[in-house]
Amino acid sequence: SGINAEYGGLIKRSCLSITLAASNNMQAKMLAHTESVEKEISKLSREIEDLEKSVKIDPDIAKLETQNNKLKYQIAHLQRAIEEEKSKRMIAFPTFFSEKIETVVSKLYPGVNTKIEVGPNKGKNGDYQCSCSFLINKELSKMGQKTNPKEIASNLSQNFEDVSCLEKVEISGPGFLNFYLKPNFVSSQIQDVLVNGVRAPPCKRLQKVFIDFSSPNIAKEMHVGHLRSTIIGDVIARLLEFVGHDVHRVNHLGDWGTQFGMLIAHLKDRFPNYITESPPIENLQAFYKESKARFDAEPDFKARAYKCVVALQGGDEDIIKGWRLICDISLREFNKIYERLDIRLDPVGESFYQKKMEELVPELEAAGHLKFSDGCKLIFVKGEEVPMMVVKSDGGFTYDTSDLAAIKYRMVTSQADWGVYVVDSGQGLHFKLLFDAAREIGLVQPEQKTEPRGIRCSAGRRQEEVQN
Repeated sequence: SGINAEYGGLIKRSCLSITLAASNNMQAKMLAHTESVEKEISKLSREIEDLEKSVKIDPDIAKLETQNNKLKYQIAHLQRAIEEEKSKRMIAFPTFFSEKIETVVSKLYPGVNTKIEVGPNKGKNGDYQCSCSFLINKELSKMGQKTNPKEIASNLSQNFEDVSCLEKVEISGPGFLNFYLKPNFVSSQIQDVLVNGVRAPPCKRLQKVFIDFSSPNIAKEMHVGHLRSTIIGDVIARLLEFVGHDVHRVNHLGDWGTQFGMLIAHLKDRFPNYITESPPIENLQAFYKESKARFDAEPDFKARAYKCVVALQGGDEDIIKGWRLICDISLREFNKIYERLDIRLDPVGESFYQKKMEELVPELEAAGHLKFSDGCKLIFVKGEEVPMMVVKSDGGFTYDTSDLAAIKYRMVTSQADWGVYVVDSGQGLHFKLLFDAAREIGLVQPEQKTEPRGIRCSAGRRQEEVQN
């Protein structure tokens, strides 16, 4: 047993020695590897330093980098300012709640495409009310789903997301949704208006808007129709400007056509030195009536008037000067009224579209949009019996031509998002043809919004009324 014990101890000591030796050997290898890696890192670091020293940074690049950093800072600052301004804007509750309901409808009833409208509640049941559950019920019935408006209203109210300004959503009657605002929120809104004034609600996308209004005829007085268009158009423009849209106030003046032939012919007879001496025309309306009476009664004068029209369209310098003189007299009188009403307008008369008409007709002809009949060039609108006359048999343009050229300039060249026309609704057929044709031939795209603001009055020229 003693021998065995001694032998066992010897084995243990041998194993321990072997283990220690193996461990020492491993440590030595690890140290050697670490030293090798450190040397490699040190070598690479020196190489990087050498490369950095050898590469010279272009001063222009460094300058651009500095400017870029400044611009990034400015952008971030502007974005914060924009968000702060948005937060200050008042809430348009009908739109706000409509959007919230649309979100819930899309989740609960996929495939239902119903216009959601929320309006002020005139009764005692809340501040705002929505009856969309009835419309949704009709849509679901068409899809073969049986339900009722009250059940739909209940589902909508239960899934309506939590809104900080909203106290509760209740159901009344057969399925009306009633929204109650928190009293303290209403109080804070009133206080904000008293302190900061009324501010525009947030707008999803600011748009470029052309508003066509007023539009009197040169050498004629404004009448009540023009004044209505002027005042209503200005109200619409102010509202859209208040929201933040890019509004273009267009005064489509009647400053071109046959009447200028007789005016200029009469001007030449009455004031033969008009080119060098400003004629003392105090009453342009009376001057117009004189020229019209001669045009109707004197064949020779009528012939000279037509020659003046040709010369005007041909760009004769003396005739153009007479035309400008007449236009300036009219504009001064119009501006007295605009200044008194505090209304701003950008005069863009029919003459502005003369060259554009000359360019438009060949384009329409090349695209196959024009049909020929008795020497005239026409556009036939789908579903309409009466065509649009783009070119007369004598080669002259028409009101249809100038109106199409105006639409092209506004919606294609200027890339307007929205066109508003304050017009005489008595011209409905003409404008239906005009704007249906504009859409068919591609002058107005589906994403561009155009809408009428028709008024029951005689508004002078052929004012444009655009329909969706």
